[in-house]
Amino acid sequence: MEGRSKKKSKESSASGQRRVGLLYDRRMCKHYAPNEPKHVENPNRIRSIWNRLEAAGVPQRCVLLEAKKAEDRHVRLVHSRHHVNLIKNISARGFKSRRSQIASELNSVYFNEGSSEAAFLAAGSAVEVVEKVASGELDSAVAIVRPPGHHAEHNEAMGFCLFNNVAVAARYLLDERPDLGVKKILIVDWDVHHGNGTQKMFWNDSRVLFFSVHRHDFGAFYPAEIHGSYDQVGEGEGAGYNINVPWEQGKCGDPDYIAVWDHILLPVAKEFNPDIIIVSAGFDAAVRDPLGGCRLTAVGYSILLEKLMNFAKGRIVLILEGGYHLDSIAKSMHACLEVLLTGKSVTESSEAYPFQSTWNVIQAVREMLSPFWPTLAPKLPQELVSKIGPSPHTLISSSDSEDEDDTGAPSSGNLGELIEDVLKPLSKLKVDADEEIHVSSTWRSALSNVYIWYASYGSNMWKARFNCYLEGGQVDGMVKQCSGSVNRTLPKEITWKTFPCDIFFGRDSSHSWGLGGVAFLNPEKKFEGKTYMCLYKISLEQFNDILFQENILSLDASSPLFDITTLNAISDKEFNSLEVVKGAWYGNVVYLGKEQDIPVITMTSSLLDMERFKSGKLPLRAPNKAYANSLIKGLVEGEQLSEAEAIAYIEGAAKSL
Repeated sequence: MEGRSKKKSKESSASGQRRVGLLYDRRMCKHYAPNEPKHVENPNRIRSIWNRLEAAGVPQRCVLLEAKKAEDRHVRLVHSRHHVNLIKNISARGFKSRRSQIASELNSVYFNEGSSEAAFLAAGSAVEVVEKVASGELDSAVAIVRPPGHHAEHNEAMGFCLFNNVAVAARYLLDERPDLGVKKILIVDWDVHHGNGTQKMFWNDSRVLFFSVHRHDFGAFYPAEIHGSYDQVGEGEGAGYNINVPWEQGKCGDPDYIAVWDHILLPVAKEFNPDIIIVSAGFDAAVRDPLGGCRLTAVGYSILLEKLMNFAKGRIVLILEGGYHLDSIAKSMHACLEVLLTGKSVTESSEAYPFQSTWNVIQAVREMLSPFWPTLAPKLPQELVSKIGPSPHTLISSSDSEDEDDTGAPSSGNLGELIEDVLKPLSKLKVDADEEIHVSSTWRSALSNVYIWYASYGSNMWKARFNCYLEGGQVDGMVKQCSGSVNRTLPKEITWKTFPCDIFFGRDSSHSWGLGGVAFLNPEKKFEGKTYMCLYKISLEQFNDILFQENILSLDASSPLFDITTLNAISDKEFNSLEVVKGAWYGNVVYLGKEQDIPVITMTSSLLDMERFKSGKLPLRAPNKAYANSLIKGLVEGEQLSEAEAIAYIEGAAKSL
């Protein structure tokens, strides 16, 4: 294969065609979730890409590269020795009985007998492709790898990621191959999730400009950390070299991403002048992705990539990250490869414009980064930012309007013919604010007849607002609709009770209410404490759907977050708690006792976050007027307090902790 690679490279150079490397290895399909065949991060992700490329004859136009396992010393450029050894040995027989337990202690990770090999192949393949491009042997390259990498941190796997493939490749060029002359690297992360691991690995490093555009939802979208905010710009020598563009909600599409490229990334990239560009190429911001909820099309990805071709002499490497709709990920990667091969994208005319929230974010990022990048200092013209699309909350559709399926891959290498059967005009694209939920899980029927009291202490004390979690919709003051539960039956009974504990208000903003703090329960029993709670008698199935919605997770889950076994495990003592969604705002379920011999449970932040609130690492913030009014309405309509008493109660809570 190596001889074939060099021969093809020489032929391509002689003909004037761009030399594009392509790497795929079936051995990375050996990594899969045990006993969970429908897990979104599965081998079909890379199979679907490869099958489409083969059907279209793309591999014959590329330089095929062999996957190589990464050396330990190269992975240790960004990961701890302990972490490297864990991933190296996790698939060994000696770990078989402990794999599931180790995975359960991590955030959204699984292991099996093929995990070690796949992880080392993915990281090694990233090193292989960047080396070929940096050396000049290839103009650009694509690595179709898994598991993905950008969430993996120095000493921890998370978010389906075992090793941080892109970070390993970047540090390899900078630290191990100075002879290749790469002194500045631009990493563009367009995965819908924030690349928290990559950001932390280059936080103090001015040699790497890390750019991430992602859903943030005011810190509520995975990985649900403050690190994805636009004010996280790096420290020390790396100050200004970390750029986050955090979407405030889903449904962002081609016009939003293109505006960010034109008014943030491209001006800074021109000033930075990178020697090579590495794209953390996640395609979960694509239309119809089950996790992303955004609207990027294959055309959109091709345009974004084509705009980057003007930098680093076109030396660009794409390394696959996320993307969980098989058709969308295959078409998007195909479109990107056509750009790398031809140097051109298809730009369709469209009357679509960015959301108002997109312009708000762009201007906030420019203002934050302008001290480091003078090119961002000028204000954007009013006639530009006044061109806005419809609010994402007013867009409607049916799933049929998003159907991109076709009967076969196009035979032509022409990108125009590729795109013609992939997409509909941007102006006709619609998105579902209340998408049909497809559920085949048996756990729902098992939990539908198990009843609990859900104790609400925040905006859910107002019955009209709580019903949004069951029936869908929104009330006055909310900036985002609720999808509603699968079982939309209203509570069988409602009652009120006070508990010996405190609530407080924290976080700078939320995805449902915008700026201002939201309520959290401090799960410490205090005899002098008095917290009002509205108790709703609902099924354990419905409680799980509230957990899903509170923590920005899909309702189409193969298993519950909180089942009968878990309930029994914490029901032996009042104020026992268990974190069922790691790193989430409301992932900690608290047992408060029994009412009418039925368990009373609620949800709040993790005990770790509770300590961060107390230490000041997480902000305490008073609620905005709309959010406070929802609590007041709940307390008054529930005949617990007068309006004046409710206001005093909320003001007192805002000063607690």
